[in-house]
Parts: sequence; structure tokens; C-alpha cells
Amino acid sequence: MQNRTEGRNDVDTRQWRDTIAAAQAGDRHALDDLVAGWLPLVYNIVGRALNGHADVDDVVQETMLRAVDNLGALRDPDSFRSWLVAIAMRQIRDRARRRTAPAPLAEATASDAADFAELTVLRLQLEGQRREVAEAVRWLDDEDRQLLSLWWLEVAGELTRRDLAAAAGISRQHAAVRVQRLKERVETARGIVRALDGACPDLRELTGRWNGRPDSVWRKRLARHIRGCGYCGDTREAVVPAERLLVGIALVPLPVGFTLSLAFGGKTAAAAAGAASVGWSAKAMAALTQPFVAVTAGATIVAGGAYVVTQAPDSPPPRVVASPTAASTARPPVTISPSATPSLSPSPTPKKVDLYGTVVDTVDRAPDPDARPAALPHRPESGITSTWGAKAVMQHRGETVTLSGQGYVLVRWQIAPQDRPGGLTMPTWTGLKGRLFHVASGGGRRMDDATGPDTTGMGGPDTGYTVLPNGTQQMWQNEYFYLDGSVDLTVNERGASYGLTVFPSSWEAADKDVNYGPPQGAIRYGLVRDNGKDTAPVPQYVTRESPADPATVAQRSRV
Repeated sequence: MQNRTEGRNDVDTRQWRDTIAAAQAGDRHALDDLVAGWLPLVYNIVGRALNGHADVDDVVQETMLRAVDNLGALRDPDSFRSWLVAIAMRQIRDRARRRTAPAPLAEATASDAADFAELTVLRLQLEGQRREVAEAVRWLDDEDRQLLSLWWLEVAGELTRRDLAAAAGISRQHAAVRVQRLKERVETARGIVRALDGACPDLRELTGRWNGRPDSVWRKRLARHIRGCGYCGDTREAVVPAERLLVGIALVPLPVGFTLSLAFGGKTAAAAAGAASVGWSAKAMAALTQPFVAVTAGATIVAGGAYVVTQAPDSPPPRVVASPTAASTARPPVTISPSATPSLSPSPTPKKVDLYGTVVDTVDRAPDPDARPAALPHRPESGITSTWGAKAVMQHRGETVTLSGQGYVLVRWQIAPQDRPGGLTMPTWTGLKGRLFHVASGGGRRMDDATGPDTTGMGGPDTGYTVLPNGTQQMWQNEYFYLDGSVDLTVNERGASYGLTVFPSSWEAADKDVNYGPPQGAIRYGLVRDNGKDTAPVPQYVTRESPADPATVAQRSRV
């Protein structure tokens, strides 16, 4: 596989040869394409090496600045990728040396706004053992994370072993030894992530004094526990090697709001203040040692040579080029909000979305077990597609399924207070496009039909309790929803243990379920919530937004 990857990447690099040569000759459009094409790779290397530390933007910017400023010194365009990656790693190491005191291993997860491990899981929708590998990064030391940032991209097909060795400043033979040691540490960290997701009572007692932040002391304690624990050591499924899990994984897209400001020779190339494009003046051409990069990676140019990403990563960026004037080159780089950005084309007016529906904001009382449900209105159905196929079994925090189409969806709850009791963090519906209704509840029982302290609790003295957030309606074993559009459903498991199984369904299945009552042996008939109109209930914890952490979605009364 390594030889095939190197061959493909060699071809990829050669395809950039003409662009690199043109950029070296002063073609500003070629330089624009070069930065746009390679910025995501640099962002992924730096982001993973620093695990999303606040310094990521600065290190990425310094890397691209040095690459652009020294592009003329590159003799062999075919070595551009290795050369650029080596610059990035040098900036990462320089950043570490500049720190007055070594930071703890938990630095990125303790105080930083953007945890790259979580960003990787959410943006690439990693699940199962792929998610496990991404979250294991938190348990590595700085040096291991730096090497992992290269090895991850090597396995994913973005770098070659030659690139990795050159960036690390070691021979390929030494690189092989270090990568093998890294794999062993990654597997240890994966074991810790897996054990913390489990339900070992001894581990729960051990971590009672842990603050939840990965560090080297707790890594050793947890690894020691796992080695001697029959429960945690039993993986219950075949563990796939990390290199097989990472093959073909895409780069994490640049975040919305990412900024990049390039200054050359002490001067900054800046956008013209007006909306119209203006040409380069002779004075500006003489002042700049390199041509200006206009727009990269879906960014909009603003005063001071800054680039602000204003579109979602999956949206095709507009091709906009604005050239600096001589007077603008003496200004220091600044970053302003996208709303103040000069625009060369009018932005489309966002389509107004009419509000509809309401949610049940109080705990609804259970109907009498013998009460027959109302008739279930039959809404139009053309079918629902799911990114997980016919059945999505989601049992871990961060797992997400995307549902699209027109029809019915069944969400089946599995709550396990015996695994991990406590407060339940509700799943959330995010990125809603179109309309979503909560139409029926079935399964023959509500979760509080088990013994519990009150109508908000589930479980019993022998198993432990699961407690719902205030104002959350009681779940039934089967909850039915009607979707006309698309939406993401995410498990936000923290505290109490639960899982969701999600099926594309039908009106017939929902109608049959809610009418399956006590005569057939169930505890109660189901409940119809749909009134057939736009005023029908919508799910709690639903939003049209797509937050980085879906667990932050609040209860809503209307969408």
C-alpha cells in the first residue's frame, strides 16, 4: 500500500509543477491556487499536532508566510510537498521551544476552544473504532502528536513515508522505528478511550477522583488498570489496526471563521477598499517580494491582507480576486468581521423560513394503559435515506446519522442505568432543512413504566437511576418522527448510559405500533402526537443550526 500511495502522491505533486513554476515567476493567480490547494493539508498537520490549541492559526499562518516568502528558493517543484510539510513541522517545534515552561499533556483539552480530536469526529462524522482513534490523540504527548499528525496523513494517502521522514528530520529507517512505537502508544490510548466508554465498576471507582482531563499520570494509571482488568481488557469485538481505519479518510475542512493574513518583506498586501478590482501599480510590484494571494479556501479578502472563511466547508467558494494598491501595502494586517468585508458580487438574500410547530416543554402524563390512541394522520411518503443504511445503532457520544427524504423515522431508545447511572444528556437534531414533526410514541411502554422514584426517573434501586433534564418529556421505547427534508441526529451521551437505534420507517409501521396494546401483552397502547397540521409537535432539542458540539442545543418552543 505504501508504494501505491507514494506513486499516487508523486503524480499529485507533479500535477502542481506548472502552478509552482508560474507562482515562482510572479503569477498571482497561480500563487492563489497554490495556497488554496495546500492550506488544508497544513491546517490538518498543525491542528492535529497541537490538538486544536489556540496557537494553530498563528502556526498555520507563519508556515504559509514562510512558504510563500521563500518559494523562489525552491529548486525542485516535485519536492514542494515535502518542503512545505517540513516548514510546518519546523514551525510546530519552534512554537514548542518558545514556550517558557512545558505545558501538561491536557493543555489542549483543558482550556482550548477547539479540540481537534472532537473536531475530527464531528466534521468527518467518524464512528466506532475510527472515532476511537481520533479521540485517542488526546492521550498522547506533544512529540507523539507531532509524529501522529504526519503518520495519520501518510496512512490516509496525503503524504508519503519520504515526506514524513523529511519533515521529522530523520532517515526512513529511523522513521519506521518511531512509527512502530507510535502505533503501540496509539493502541494503548485507544484502549483507554474504549474503557472509559464502558461500564467497568472498578474503573468508575478509580476515576472518581479524575477531573476528566487527559494527562500522563492518568494515562499510566488507566493503562495499568486495563492490563489487569478482565472487563476492560475484553474488547467484545475485533480491534482493527489504526492504519486500516485511517485509509482514505478525508482532510478535516477549514473551519468557518478561519483567518489567514500574509505579509511580505515587512509589508502587507491588502484589498482595495472599493468593490471593483484594481490593477497592480508599479510601486506595489516593486515593494512586494512576492505577489499577493487573493482568496483561499472559500475565503473573502478584507483589509490588511486577511482571509476570513465565510462559507461552509462543503460549499464551493466563489472565485474572487482583488489586487492591492500601492498605498494599501503599508498598513498592518488586521482582521474584521465578514459582515464588513468588501464584496465584489451581491450576496443572495437568505430565504425566510416560516416558524411552525411546538414542543412539549413539560413532562407529559402517561395515558391510561387501556386508552386507545387517536387516529394517526397519514402524511405523504416518498422514502427516507440514512447514512447508516437500514439501521443505525448509535451507542457512543458523538455518533451521528443523517436522514434525508420524505417519510417516517423510528428512534428506538435503549437506556442502561446499570451501565452508568446519572443525568441523561439528550440527543439532538441539528442542521434541519425542511420540516420535522414528532408524530407518535409506541413500543408498548414508557421508560418510566419501570420502577423509579417519580415520573422523571427510570430504573430502580437494584440498577441505578437515569434522570431526565427538567422539562424533558418522558421517552417511550419507540418514538416516531416525520421528516420532509434533511436533518442530523446525534447521540450526546454523557453521564447516564443510553443508545439509539434509528430506522427509516413508514406510516403503516407507526400506526400498527401505537395500536399494539395490552391485549397483545404490552403494558400500554401508544400515543399519537400528530394533528396533521403545521402546529403538530416538533422534537425537543432541534435546531436549524449546526453547532460544533451538538450537545449545546437547547430546548426550543418553535423552529
